[in-house]
Amino acid sequence: MRVLSVVGNRPQFIKSGPLSVALRGRGIREVVVHTGQHYDRELSDVFFEELELPPPAYSLDLQTADVERLKPAIAGAVDAERPDWVLVYGDTNSTLAGARAAGRKPVAHVEAGLRSGDLTMPEEHNRIEVDRISSLLFTPDERSRDVLEGEGVQGRIDVVGDVMADANMRLAPLARERSRILEELGVEAGDYAVATVHREANVQPDRLARILEGLSRLAERVVFPAHPRTRAAVASNRLLLGTNVALVDPLGYMDFAALASQATVILTDSGGLQKEAYWYGVPCVTLRPSTEWKDTVELGANVLVDDDPEAIAKAAANAHMPLNHPELYGDGQAADRIADVLISL
Repeated sequence: MRVLSVVGNRPQFIKSGPLSVALRGRGIREVVVHTGQHYDRELSDVFFEELELPPPAYSLDLQTADVERLKPAIAGAVDAERPDWVLVYGDTNSTLAGARAAGRKPVAHVEAGLRSGDLTMPEEHNRIEVDRISSLLFTPDERSRDVLEGEGVQGRIDVVGDVMADANMRLAPLARERSRILEELGVEAGDYAVATVHREANVQPDRLARILEGLSRLAERVVFPAHPRTRAAVASNRLLLGTNVALVDPLGYMDFAALASQATVILTDSGGLQKEAYWYGVPCVTLRPSTEWKDTVELGANVLVDDDPEAIAKAAANAHMPLNHPELYGDGQAADRIADVLISL
């Protein structure tokens, strides 16, 4: 069996790691296509190194998130490799381009069935379309399965858990043990906040300015590893940062895991980091009006604040993990379950 995996951004690199191992363990040949949607080295190549992934067979280096530019190049790889399955992850434009480029080859969607209910988000449209294209839908939980059944999707649905949890459970303890990032940044565990902002809507000048004002009102130091386009937006619009906010370069996975897992609170617009925060036992403040990871909000481990500065500061000050926080999104065995389903087919 041959599987062609399409990856293009940080969360997809993380998700693909455990699954690549599981596929190889079952004798499934994996051909990785790296679209280059995220082309900064600290957001792409470094993850292959740190997660010990084999080099991608196709490094398209397209440096774009334009689906119409991504699709033909991915389709070329599909035609050349003639895989049994095209495997796509999550909700990015690389995901959508990969699903569309599959042609007559069946698509398997890892992290299917998620919905934020916010159709102003491009990612929400991507999720819906990819789920309708896919022949095989791997969901992280029962809620996502129920969504797909309610929408009447035609593909087979398997509840497997979240492959990101697989990576998190294996690598986060190693990160805390090996990384020296806290010493390098001059912070101590439990005495700082971590912030990330990368979504296109949030890097618009007015909105980003309000988010930065909110971060500047926090009592603690805020370590802010900046996505390249976020840093560019700050610089080009001359946006102000409080003296408590330290804008730093993007971090590799291990350093970031060590940093985030020892923070007092995480403020982010990343879907993946909302889950990681929960697994780390660190409360989260989400800088968006909606989230696809609703369970974290319902349990009180995550608070939605959008871009209101006062709400950001208040939520961060009051952030806490609930005393009882059940296991969410799997037990660390999702990759094995996905590989087992693929080999059975």
